[in-house]
Amino acid sequence: MKTNLSSQIKLDRIPKRYYAPDGELELAALTREEKVYTKIFEGSDEGSAYVAHDIAELIHKCKAEHRHCVLALGSGVGTHPVYAELVRMYQAGELSFSNVIVFNIGEYYPLPEGAPGTMSLLKELLLDKVNIDPENIHTPAKMISKEDVYVYCKKYEEEIEACGGIDLVLCEIGTAGNLAFNEPGSQLNSSCRLMLLGSDARHMASSQFNSSENVPRCAITLGISNLMAARRIISVAWGETKANIVKRTIEGEITDLIPSSFLQTHRRAKVVLDLSAAEALTRISRPWLVTSCEWDEKLIRRAIVWLCKVTGKPILKLTDKDYNDNGLSELVALYGSAYNVNIRIFNSLQHTITGWPGGKPNADDTFRPERAKPYPKRVIVFSPHPDDDVISMGGTLKRLAVQKHDVHVAYETSGNIAVGDEDMMRYIMLIDNIAKKFKFDTPELLKESSEIHKFIEQKKDGESDTPDIRFIKTMIRRGEARTACNYIGIKPENVHFLNLPFYETGTIKKGDLTEADIKIVKDLIESVKPHQIFVAGDLADPHGTHKVCLDAVLAAIDEIKDEEWMKDCRIWMYRGAWAEWEIDHIEMAVPLSPEELRQKRNSILKHQSQMESAPFLGDDERLFWQRAEDRNKATADLYASLGLASYEAIEAFVEYHPIR
Repeated sequence: MKTNLSSQIKLDRIPKRYYAPDGELELAALTREEKVYTKIFEGSDEGSAYVAHDIAELIHKCKAEHRHCVLALGSGVGTHPVYAELVRMYQAGELSFSNVIVFNIGEYYPLPEGAPGTMSLLKELLLDKVNIDPENIHTPAKMISKEDVYVYCKKYEEEIEACGGIDLVLCEIGTAGNLAFNEPGSQLNSSCRLMLLGSDARHMASSQFNSSENVPRCAITLGISNLMAARRIISVAWGETKANIVKRTIEGEITDLIPSSFLQTHRRAKVVLDLSAAEALTRISRPWLVTSCEWDEKLIRRAIVWLCKVTGKPILKLTDKDYNDNGLSELVALYGSAYNVNIRIFNSLQHTITGWPGGKPNADDTFRPERAKPYPKRVIVFSPHPDDDVISMGGTLKRLAVQKHDVHVAYETSGNIAVGDEDMMRYIMLIDNIAKKFKFDTPELLKESSEIHKFIEQKKDGESDTPDIRFIKTMIRRGEARTACNYIGIKPENVHFLNLPFYETGTIKKGDLTEADIKIVKDLIESVKPHQIFVAGDLADPHGTHKVCLDAVLAAIDEIKDEEWMKDCRIWMYRGAWAEWEIDHIEMAVPLSPEELRQKRNSILKHQSQMESAPFLGDDERLFWQRAEDRNKATADLYASLGLASYEAIEAFVEYHPIR
């Protein structure tokens, strides 16, 4: 059973010499835009092992010098695999923590006794599993009066000085560029202090506290000046959600709006990344600006799209001079002229566009993204939550149904935790009134209704719903999903609710993907034997559920990929409200007319519980239908700006090839 296949999806073929060159000369050329020493690894496992061994080497060095090794440690998710490797080294007898002193770089405030915090995480992940002296563990106090915070912070700094200062800081680069709990606006000379947390930091901690509302509003944190006073700093970042902030940290200007950019001022700061987090760095995303390239179709397409943006020209108007002036003379030399490159990429992008996402019957499909036969096709659209299908590919879904394909929609999770209590209570009151009117208000129903009313009135922040309330919320989302599918034209018998077990914990924190989840998905695929599978490829999903659902589908496909009928099945990945495929990756682009875009909006609006009052809209003030429309229109505008046909909107897809 392979449960992490999504992490092996490589949309780009990145030559190793771009991120791990052999020679110092080549490294110097590649990194000339980078202002912090940066190490890039193919995956986070390799990067985490590198960081752990770097820390272990420092501990050994300090031991040889007969002194303590003073570490300031963060508890961000990115540091967790580092701690796992340190624990492994300790258990293998390769490392001792007897000479280690640890300072927690920040703690939530106020933090009631028994509430989870950063120190509880550090203990769970590392400190309780190694031989560190408890007296050598220091952390900001959980509960002190606000009047005493300033004096307390000064004493915490004095404790660090009394230990000889910090040898090494390990922390994660936050989504807003925060280091420790230093939010945007933190100054270079900021010291240990009480910090008001921003929405990003509180959102990232929501799974630890069961909801964003339960996350403390403040934290006591070491300031930027405390971190910069350390002899060494290692900051880690994994995954594509960090790519943009990593670029601004490493290649951008130093600014208090991005506290991690202050790493540029430290002589021995190091940033460790995986390829996904590094994807926006110049040497990965625009290698032609810093070195000679190994050109393939995707890289050429990316370069030409970039050149069009730089020059403000459509593809077919680019000249030799445009190429030469912008570091792309290699392409002109390779293909003989700008025109030859232009027409190649223009045709490549033109061939991605199709109004027949299931393939056009009785048509030449040589240059179409989908094959003409068989027709009609059996199609399964896997949707992580009961609205991702219409948010992400509602227009394409409608097209598939109108074009007479046998379309199935499979909702992988109930999405019940995303129904607000107020929304649910509207239905409870409706049931109460209907029951009274039509005289089925039995004692059992009245008792159940009374218990639900009482629970909601007394419900504490972060408290899990009862099984009965979760059932009602599940039914609400099912009803909305069925209504949306009916509007689009999906047969009622083709709507499937899988209720994957990993999701049904009743809290934000979910269980691990297991064989039970994968079997449910596999059984559906085997019963339908589809010619097409559509699956959410939202690797940047901030909630993580999309990634787990993707892993469930890919694991099921992996187990049956050698079946004869599966060899005739194509798997298309769509993206939802969080991000869109970059144009160099798009392999199928389905255009939508203004009327089709309105129909897509209407299908999204059928999910009334996910409108303004939905608990997990995130920090984006736009509603899901607005995000989807803006994203689809932006893709269409990009195609138009390149000189291709002008559409109202476009939904984009990338093909997934099972790993062999």
